[in-house]
Amino acid sequence: MRDLLQELIDFGLRNNADYVEIRVQEKVSTRIIARDGILERVVFTNIRGASVRVLSNGAWGFATTNTINKDILIDAIKNAISMARGASLITRRKVKLAEVEPKEDKVRAEITLDPTNVPSEEKVEYVMEVNKLLLNFDPRIKSAQSYYSDEKIIQTYANSDGAFIEEEKIYVYFGSDATAIEGNIRASARESFGSTKGYAIINENLPENFVKILGERLQKQLKAKTPKGGAFPAIIGPRVIGLFTHEAFGHLSEADLAFTGAVTIQKIGQKVASDIVTIIDDGTLPNGFGTFKYDDEGVPTQKTIVVKNGILVSFLYNREMAAAFEAIIKQRMPTLLEVFNVKPTGNARAENYRFPPIIRMRNTYIAPGEHNIDELFEDIKFGYYLVAPLGGQANLDGTFQGGIQEAYEIVNGEVGEPVRNVSFSGNTLETLMKIEAIGKDFDIRAGTCGKGQSAYVGIGGPHVRVKELILGGGG
Repeated sequence: MRDLLQELIDFGLRNNADYVEIRVQEKVSTRIIARDGILERVVFTNIRGASVRVLSNGAWGFATTNTINKDILIDAIKNAISMARGASLITRRKVKLAEVEPKEDKVRAEITLDPTNVPSEEKVEYVMEVNKLLLNFDPRIKSAQSYYSDEKIIQTYANSDGAFIEEEKIYVYFGSDATAIEGNIRASARESFGSTKGYAIINENLPENFVKILGERLQKQLKAKTPKGGAFPAIIGPRVIGLFTHEAFGHLSEADLAFTGAVTIQKIGQKVASDIVTIIDDGTLPNGFGTFKYDDEGVPTQKTIVVKNGILVSFLYNREMAAAFEAIIKQRMPTLLEVFNVKPTGNARAENYRFPPIIRMRNTYIAPGEHNIDELFEDIKFGYYLVAPLGGQANLDGTFQGGIQEAYEIVNGEVGEPVRNVSFSGNTLETLMKIEAIGKDFDIRAGTCGKGQSAYVGIGGPHVRVKELILGGGG
């Protein structure tokens, strides 16, 4: 394989490519879905393919093939070079790449049980058992969907800088959604887990325990009151602060989005959060769902501090955006290079070989603080405790909104009655400025993120107290 890829790279360089990279990928995966007690789908896939990306005269060209064959790959390189030449005639900004040390490595996933060695019948049995237990947990639960997926990926990467990396990645993910109805009250909830350590995560999550968490969450929603609307003090649990950090701030820290006008472009090296806030995007976090050794440009992953003690000190980069921001800052405000990172961070990721890599988060979180959880609640006369999210979205102008599936009143420093249909919204940077205490605890969960492509990520953090958060509810 190595000799073939080097021959292909040399061919590209001889034919007017300034840079060439090739990703060859093999993937075996399983998808299982059960809905309302019926097995709806079982899909097994085994794919093998490659992508070629070239840089010629400051523009990208990209091509893919499902066949690993020398002649076909040569045609793909020709097509990519032709695309790059065409693009170079109309592009306004010539692409340059930040320099990185080329790596040679072979990485194997550290797993306890390879999901490809587990019989499909066993996987189906687990999905069906959870789905049926959910439907039988409470007669008010009217519908339930359960879903399982696993992927085993072996990727070989080579580029014209001299990198040659073979990395194995394994993902196992399971989740369920359910809806309960009582009278005119409708409650929805979801729960999920995932691991990069293999199928053992399934054996560690007994169906009855998983169902109890989800079922009791629905029961609490059905008996819960509607929250008051307005601005209140709030304790934000790890799963909600993880959603907020990822959606509301994390995307604003991706250099490609910052480059196109996100509010953070005006905040380089400036204060964007209270002094106690440090925000990290970490590709090395043990057991993180967004953990890997090399990104899809062959750059080693790392622990990237994005905000340090309230100051924006880095974006998340691929090689192109690292070079672009270094050039911009050197030209306009060179002194900022002393406090603001412009080196590649290992955040270039592609959903699979059919897509070019783009900037994506890995495991994104607020670093733990100094407080016990009880201390966070002590001074709140009335507020809300947000435990589990139900989704959210944010805009490049820094506004965000989200839903909560499990929340409680806080009354005189104590957790009170449950509330349902809670929503929260506001301005990201204003909310970060209002964080006044951070817990010592830490919890991070598996998640997925869509940005034109799907990516596995880790989302979480500690408990956080916010002086004021805009909350609403109804129904």
